[in-house]
Amino acid sequence: MPTITEKILAEASGVKKISPGEIVNANIDIALTHDALCGPVAREFQKLGLKEVWDRSRIVVTPDHFIPAKDMEAANLYLEMDKFVREQGIQNYYPIGNHGICHVMLPEEGFARPGTVIVGTDSHTCTHGAVGAFATGIGTTEMAAVFATGKCWFRVPETIKFNITGRLKRYVYAKDVILNIIGKIGVDGALYMAMEFDGETVKNLSMDERFVICNMAIEAGAKNGIINPDEKTIEYVKSKTQTPFKIFRSDENAVYREIIPVEADKIEPTVAEPYLPSNIRTARELNNIEINQAVIGSCTGGRYSDLEIAAEILKNRKVASNVRLIIIPATQKIYLKTLETGLLRIFIQAGASVSTPTCGPCIGGHMGVLGRGEVAIASTNRNFKGRMGDPTSKVYLASPATVAASAVTGRITDPRDL
Repeated sequence: MPTITEKILAEASGVKKISPGEIVNANIDIALTHDALCGPVAREFQKLGLKEVWDRSRIVVTPDHFIPAKDMEAANLYLEMDKFVREQGIQNYYPIGNHGICHVMLPEEGFARPGTVIVGTDSHTCTHGAVGAFATGIGTTEMAAVFATGKCWFRVPETIKFNITGRLKRYVYAKDVILNIIGKIGVDGALYMAMEFDGETVKNLSMDERFVICNMAIEAGAKNGIINPDEKTIEYVKSKTQTPFKIFRSDENAVYREIIPVEADKIEPTVAEPYLPSNIRTARELNNIEINQAVIGSCTGGRYSDLEIAAEILKNRKVASNVRLIIIPATQKIYLKTLETGLLRIFIQAGASVSTPTCGPCIGGHMGVLGRGEVAIASTNRNFKGRMGDPTSKVYLASPATVAASAVTGRITDPRDL
């Protein structure tokens, strides 16, 4: 009666059965890191006195946090990452010019596969549970140990199942769904648990939308987010890689800590107010909030489908004169596609600034840092105090559609009201 999370961890640990609360030592399939933390991992690795990583083909590295380098510190982090990767002969390296936001690039390049164990030096590594993998963030010291041994220990999490049913209304997306779930259970409502998303609504979501839901599991404190793989998953993964994979699914009579129903047909375009992703209200309730900046990008809003939605709203419209609209395609491949399909022209004609792939403003790094008292609406995933810049600034979280509509009007706007 195990869940998918328990089955994957059991397989990776070489045991037949495990239960929540047990400690396991699991084999790692993919280890992910980026420019902000590869250097610190390398330092920890070198402290161990080791010469070679356990497997050059299972480590994926891409710069994404401070790219292009925002200052000398970022430039030196890049150099440290680049030196380590080249010395170790790591095969899956995506340097600047071939880079992208790691949680969009990993599935795009075929590294996120069902049944695998994925760890990354980034809390949003839980994104990759959307393909039916166990994926979670770890620290730099843990990653150094992974680089050395190819293993990582875990306490097996309990699982909360979210049974999401009903048809989404127009201009309601996965971002609205997960914000409503976090609003319902709180930012610690799934602390060190697996959040398993199921139900007819999930089955009807695109893979891009499934990535968004799993990405924000960490915002409820979860160890991982996960979705049972179906034919849509298998078709998607096979289009990205020929590497074989094994399918695991939760048993029909799997034991859950709790099963929470979610009525998706009742969800409206939703916004999370500062300073927590759980502070949710509908976009229409916040229609009086004027904004200075709108950001469409990040690992929850920079995929091509997100940019298509934004372009639909921005076409033949202009960004409000008091608003800076920043659009950031998540990878170089997505950036190129926006050029080839004409989306880039739509964005520029609307008055947007389009950036090279980077996490940038999401982490208050660069390419859109907020000043004193400024207000932003963003398709990013966190809105903590000072997250995007000055501590007195405010960030409201929403879907790319709601962000685009708000950029046009100059205030938080339900996209259905345009």
